[in-house]
Amino acid sequence: MRSIFVLIALAIAVPVVSTQTALPTDALRGAIDIHVHAFPDSRPRSLDGIQAAQFAVARGMRAIVLKNHYEPTASLAYIVRKAVPGIEVFGGIDLNLTVGGINPAAVEYMTQVTGGYGRIVWMPTFDSENAVRFEDARRPFVSVSGNGGVLLPAVKDVIALIARHNLVLATGHSSADEGVMLVREGQRQGVRHMVVTHAMNPPIEMDVPRMQEAARLGAFIEFVGSSLETPDTPARMDRFADAIRRIGPEFCILSSDLGQKDNPLPAEGFAAFLAAMRARGFSQADVDRMSKRNPAVLLGLP
Repeated sequence: MRSIFVLIALAIAVPVVSTQTALPTDALRGAIDIHVHAFPDSRPRSLDGIQAAQFAVARGMRAIVLKNHYEPTASLAYIVRKAVPGIEVFGGIDLNLTVGGINPAAVEYMTQVTGGYGRIVWMPTFDSENAVRFEDARRPFVSVSGNGGVLLPAVKDVIALIARHNLVLATGHSSADEGVMLVREGQRQGVRHMVVTHAMNPPIEMDVPRMQEAARLGAFIEFVGSSLETPDTPARMDRFADAIRRIGPEFCILSSDLGQKDNPLPAEGFAAFLAAMRARGFSQADVDRMSKRNPAVLLGLP
């Protein structure tokens, strides 16, 4: 027991990564970022989960969700909450090969982790069949469908668990068609909280009609800012803005998908993304809905 508190004390003592920003200090007040990557991880990250929460608290954010492609983050969310008061921190599980793929037992276990902060179940991401085929890679993958476009029985079992425990169904890196299938099955089984994971990003590349269909079925559509320091940023932001207008801000969620090494830190990149949407004509009320109200609904927060 003593060792746990020593670890927490050491974590609190980790120096906050310095950053410079000219963005308004209240740009993120009350915001929720459902897509934050952080150490500990097997991939290069720019900060750890405690630092991510510290930055979020400093910017007045309400909540963050810590995501790891290969390891569940419910336990990490519990520790981060202990170390950083003043913010709600959640985790989840990505159904990649390291947790056994489409593994109902892993999802069930997550619901029993101390605190109950494991909230999102992402269908396979980097190990999804769609992602592996998109990369033209020769490595094992995790399928969510087969037999001419039918969801696998284990996928339906996982969705049943999501419904039973009032979790969030996230489509991961499934194909655009599979994403709609997953949302449709979620609706059929009574899942209350669903999100199409960064719908317009590779390898998903979901078109607007499919996003509109997913929204009609009860899912939020996620748009991620990622780094706004790339040459394609203006065109990408324009595409996002056009899609959001056609879907409706009431069905959309903005998040960062940041924490990767050499990218902007999550809170700063998220603030820049919200500013980019404001610059493309969305009202503050619309941006607040997509960055505060809608993610709160997704996570079941009041």
